[in-house]
Amino acid sequence: MNGSFKTGVIHLAPILTSLVFGVLCAHLLQTTQTEIYNITPFQEGPGSFANAAYFVILVSIGATVLYLLLKRKSIRLVVLITGFALTTAVFMLSVIYLSALLQTLNISQADTPIVLVPSFVITASVDFAVFRTRNRICDFAVLLLGGALGAFLGYSIPVLSAALILGFLAIYDIFAVCHGPVGKIAHTGLEQLRGLSFSFKDLQMGLGDITFYSMLIGKVLVDAGPIFCAASIIGVLVGAFLAFKMLEKKGMFPGLPFPIAFGLIPLIISFFL
Repeated sequence: MNGSFKTGVIHLAPILTSLVFGVLCAHLLQTTQTEIYNITPFQEGPGSFANAAYFVILVSIGATVLYLLLKRKSIRLVVLITGFALTTAVFMLSVIYLSALLQTLNISQADTPIVLVPSFVITASVDFAVFRTRNRICDFAVLLLGGALGAFLGYSIPVLSAALILGFLAIYDIFAVCHGPVGKIAHTGLEQLRGLSFSFKDLQMGLGDITFYSMLIGKVLVDAGPIFCAASIIGVLVGAFLAFKMLEKKGMFPGLPFPIAFGLIPLIISFFL
């Protein structure tokens, strides 16, 4: 981010776009009661803290590996790893959401190509936008991917584990940006990580930030309802605006702590009602 950055309400537009898409995705999964395998390794309740630690460790390992590869200037390997991860994620999400959409339209899925063919087309289109273009289409694809992936995580992870995961990640983000691999990656240039960041009016953010925002919103929608979800969206946007104000002074600031803290308040309140 350059030194002329000044925070404006307009800078919230990409986040709001991703959140709205995430809400639509979470609503689709909720209304169709899509069956998804549990992606947390430990049982909800006693194992919720372990689930949170598990996710933080995965994120930490991923960020460290990317930093070390960038430090060694292994750009092709970075592109290969990120390309494989993004392609897999987009294809998986396409299959899940298209299957849910067909279910709402009462269209039989007995014919497998009716889901797989469009999923391949969507995946190829996103890959082309991310790795072959350098325009707003690429950034828009990243925003939609963050919303869809976050909604999936929010829908599939139990509520206590999800809250702890988001809280732990917000704490980790402070260390990772100020002293850890994320801050070092940012100094080398996030633009080298195609598909893992987006830029908008002198602002650059990572895919992880918008994914976890949408994960929070999706979880609130599924477990607390639309009123609390709307309140959580406002909390995330307020937190993001405060983080952007800090960017004016520091040039780099963790994107998770403020939005997650404000966005979690409605979910916590819903526990006691």
